[in-house]
Amino acid sequence: MRERWEERTQMPLLVLAVAFGVAYAVPIVAPGAEPWVHRLCTHVEWVVWGAFALDYLVRLALAPARWAFVRSHPLDLLAVLLPMVQPLRLLRVVSTLLLVGRRARMAPQITLTTYVAGAVVGLMMFGSLAVLHVERDAPNGNIKTLGDAVWWSFTTMTTVGYGDHAPTTGLGRVLAVGLMLSGIALLGVVTANIAAWFISRFERDDAVERRQTELLEALTLEVRELRAEVARLSVPDGAPAKDGAPAPGLPSPTAPRA
Repeated sequence: MRERWEERTQMPLLVLAVAFGVAYAVPIVAPGAEPWVHRLCTHVEWVVWGAFALDYLVRLALAPARWAFVRSHPLDLLAVLLPMVQPLRLLRVVSTLLLVGRRARMAPQITLTTYVAGAVVGLMMFGSLAVLHVERDAPNGNIKTLGDAVWWSFTTMTTVGYGDHAPTTGLGRVLAVGLMLSGIALLGVVTANIAAWFISRFERDDAVERRQTELLEALTLEVRELRAEVARLSVPDGAPAKDGAPAPGLPSPTAPRA
């Protein structure tokens, strides 16, 4: 039952996640928009969070062992509970990414490469918007435009860190630490995936080579047996063998006569 619910709600939740991204980005990219636009975006954010919270509760209710479900899905529970604290508004970004990521990993048709690429794009987008929202009005901040924020996110996730743009507020530095750790983790996933692909390819090639060697040895043995059988059948009864010995059952021509 829970698997059926997850399969049916996967696409609607992904659509809601996209709506959340748009609602979060509009007030930051267009801070001078009408007040009702900001209110609408805020309502959309909370509606999306409520949908993911409801999805978690339904999956919890459908789980055969509820306590085991809670222990095996700690990130889901954390992502649902933390945004309820009003000062932690930015955690709604993290919670949405976590919940979408968890649901995406459950989909068998989404490969690891697609998931990693989507995670990189999502983290860069939300990281850029979040740091721009925090640093734009900071007195000593140097991240004032969306271009600066995207460039900072890219250099931070790749752990290059040119230093031309850097957060100056505490929350901005927390975001920087999160992006650094995420970049290292994603790089490790990609590296491990490539290494596993090479190892599996080598193992498959070795298995094929061993199989071919075994078949060749079996074929060689069979050919030897066939040659021996042909040689035995090609000698007529009473004909001398190749070494000059008489055929079985015939007297030697040089033996004395009785």
